[in-house]
Amino acid sequence: MLLRLDKRDGRPLHEQVAAAVRRAIAEGECRPGDRLPSARDLAQALDLNVNTVLRGLRSLRDDGVLEFRRGRGVTVAEDADDRSGLLEHARALVAEAARLGYSRTDLIDLIRGIP
Repeated sequence: MLLRLDKRDGRPLHEQVAAAVRRAIAEGECRPGDRLPSARDLAQALDLNVNTVLRGLRSLRDDGVLEFRRGRGVTVAEDADDRSGLLEHARALVAEAARLGYSRTDLIDLIRGIP
């Protein structure tokens, strides 16, 4: 699993870690039942403090996306991919925009204009 953080992103680092893991799950890079690298390995790869990584992972555990099991490490929850419906929402948004006469470029411009 290769996670990347944008150092220019203004969100707290633990939120960026959580978002990167969610994105990996949504894109199928991590599937339900897959074991994640240790927090120490993730922290080293991302050049972050291990506590920052753990905070991000704990928030995902609290949301039901990850499971922490003693002796088995951190795994992706069985229904985690059900929680990542962003792609379906995006498809629906594109379809609705097309129905209303908006092109994808128009839709992108609308999204960029959202504060």
